[in-house]
Amino acid sequence: MLLKPDSLQRGLVGEITHRFEAKGIKIVGLKMMRVADALVEEHYAHHKDKPFFAGLKAFMQSSPLVAMVLEGVEVVPTARKMAGITKSRDAEPGTIRGDFGMSIQANLIHVSENEAAAKEEIGRFFTEEELFDYQRPFDANIYSEGE
Repeated sequence: MLLKPDSLQRGLVGEITHRFEAKGIKIVGLKMMRVADALVEEHYAHHKDKPFFAGLKAFMQSSPLVAMVLEGVEVVPTARKMAGITKSRDAEPGTIRGDFGMSIQANLIHVSENEAAAKEEIGRFFTEEELFDYQRPFDANIYSEGE
């Protein structure tokens, strides 16, 4: 997951991070970073030939972003629901975009499309040494046995 430059500029990093932690999702990787041309082009390769790509690239490089790796049962679809739809002004209240966003591009957060994309994106933004395996004292209270 990426907290886009507008999240940082608007002082929403803590609020957004808190929502995932309060849900019971574990953060196993977290860092602030600037994205170079090659990284933006790789991450948004599917948009490279679209007319809005130059603006998207400039936006993603306008400020640092916060990259996060989340862990939990069905964490990708859960995080996507919590983020809300891409067009923020149409996103449901209670979602991150629905509560804090109005834009399509400056929509605060990127969440991987699916687990395969998540694995690819984790490798793009993190090294193995930047990911942590740890137990929280309340982990047993997050899921029922067998989940």
